[in-house]
Amino acid sequence: MHQGYEYARTANPTRAALETCLASLEGAAHGLAFASGMAAVDAVVRQLGPGDHILLNADGYGGTHRLLSQVHRAQFTCVDLGDLAAVAGAWRPETRLVWVESPTNPGLDVVDIAAIAALAKERGAICAVDNTFATPWLQRPLELGADVVVHSTSKYLGGHADVIGGFLATDDDELLAGLRLVRNAAGAVPGPFDCFLVLRGVKTLALRMDRHCDNAMAVARFLASHPAVAAVHYPGLPDHPGHELAARQMGGRFGGMVSAVLRGGEEAAAAFVIRTRLFTLGESLGGVESLVGYPARMSHASLAGTPLAADPGLVRFSVGIEDVDDLLADLDQALTPNR
Repeated sequence: MHQGYEYARTANPTRAALETCLASLEGAAHGLAFASGMAAVDAVVRQLGPGDHILLNADGYGGTHRLLSQVHRAQFTCVDLGDLAAVAGAWRPETRLVWVESPTNPGLDVVDIAAIAALAKERGAICAVDNTFATPWLQRPLELGADVVVHSTSKYLGGHADVIGGFLATDDDELLAGLRLVRNAAGAVPGPFDCFLVLRGVKTLALRMDRHCDNAMAVARFLASHPAVAAVHYPGLPDHPGHELAARQMGGRFGGMVSAVLRGGEEAAAAFVIRTRLFTLGESLGGVESLVGYPARMSHASLAGTPLAADPGLVRFSVGIEDVDDLLADLDQALTPNR
């Protein structure tokens, strides 16, 4: 008897198990797993037609910008999605997609997902939310009105820095059909073992995210009090512009990502990221180990020389689950090397 699986690019049992699991976490009717987060992003962008226009965060992942500008050569506008008047002003008759990150990468701005989703719905556009930083443990964008949720499962969902993958969740049957067509036709599918690794990671997602959040709050508070630090971006701090919105939208927890601008700018930041010992210099995020990144030269290097370039004094921390006192001691020694 036919078991429903005829060709592994189209479907396989392990991938189906992962899709069911992650869709349930997002409260979605449907889920699709991809070979990478960028493959998932690409599938959403391919739902648009020639001449369609996209709005996306002014602060956002450089890889998404690169895909739109250099691969699709799409029509898009970067705008502060936290400013609804600015969003309305940037809207065009041909706008068909609003791409939301919240919190954003690397600035950790917070966007009112429900407000943006409502605006997009009124105007006949898709609202897509990259939920990689928050994860469904903290935030479920479909419940706030989004049409599709995107994840790099390489990050918190996998959780162990040993797999590359992506995921989309949606309740929209018509959108699902288009996304599924792109994935099957283009073949950007994860292998069964990659799906197994993400399923393994999800088993400890709640435990890990709680520890990530606790450690990140401690790191953010420490950095905010350190004389070598000019500014800290973390939604959990009361002086963050999006603190109250994040508290509502993310269930009172604020994630494991922290960014800080160092006094001394580029020279100080570049020196700092090679002095840390427990925080490993690395471009990824969301694993159990703590990483420090330098977006201006790493994850956002493709934006150099543009108005969207990362602040050369900014460093980004993916705060892991190690002992918090060890993490703070490492930051202190790296920030004050001559003490």
